[in-house]
Amino acid sequence: MINEKFDSVLSSVQNDRVKQWASLLDKKFRDRSGQFLIEGVHLVLEALKGGAGVTTIVYDAERGLPAELKQERAAGIAVSGPEWVQASPAVMSKCTGTDTPPPVFAVLPKLKTDRSALFRDGGIVVVLDGVRDPGNAGTIIRSADAVGADAVVLGKGCVDLYNPKTVRSTMGSLFHLPIVEADLAELLPEAKVESVKLVGTSLQAQHTCYGYDWTQSTWLLLGNESEGLSQAVREQVDESVIIPMIGQAESLNVAMAGTVLLYEALRQRRFSR
Repeated sequence: MINEKFDSVLSSVQNDRVKQWASLLDKKFRDRSGQFLIEGVHLVLEALKGGAGVTTIVYDAERGLPAELKQERAAGIAVSGPEWVQASPAVMSKCTGTDTPPPVFAVLPKLKTDRSALFRDGGIVVVLDGVRDPGNAGTIIRSADAVGADAVVLGKGCVDLYNPKTVRSTMGSLFHLPIVEADLAELLPEAKVESVKLVGTSLQAQHTCYGYDWTQSTWLLLGNESEGLSQAVREQVDESVIIPMIGQAESLNVAMAGTVLLYEALRQRRFSR
């Protein structure tokens, strides 16, 4: 049985620790400290189960420790890891980026990246070029996780992976697969040396996404919401495909388009027979 009264309690928004946690809502402080915040029971559970190195779990003193986290704590999954802290509703509000503060948030170090996952034989990697909307970036990471992609790359000019909105949009998928931040001008030529096919989308493409062989080693390149792939990245593309549309919609947004393409890759790789 967890006795919450032994967890430390923070009630003042002027507390130095509270100020430090709240500063993590700002990218420059995340970069400086090498830490970020996650909010809500689901994300905290996914981080604990994923061994993400959570250092501190802060929960609303008035609402108490959520039942799901009591179970995890009692089961010993996080016994030797994070510090458990109770906080006032005012502190919860100051440290989280949502209109309605969640019952719990956690502090953890930025994730380690595994670049070796980028070049697995027959792998599929999603590469984002200038995707700035946190919801789109988070959704693409979630879709990549869902289809079993090997990794996601965020090129320069993309939204910060640790932006609270991006983190929330991943629904925990950022803990399930490698996410690499890189300069595409350096990384894409490296992929070509490794015989990876670089595939983008284009309205001028000669064949649809259903005619491309997604079973080979492929990096799917997805561009900016309004401008698409940058000129420098377009010049690196080996193949261009188009997603056919027979209705009157002008286009799909980048997250929807990426999801369609990833699921066609999954169909060919796992469900073609």
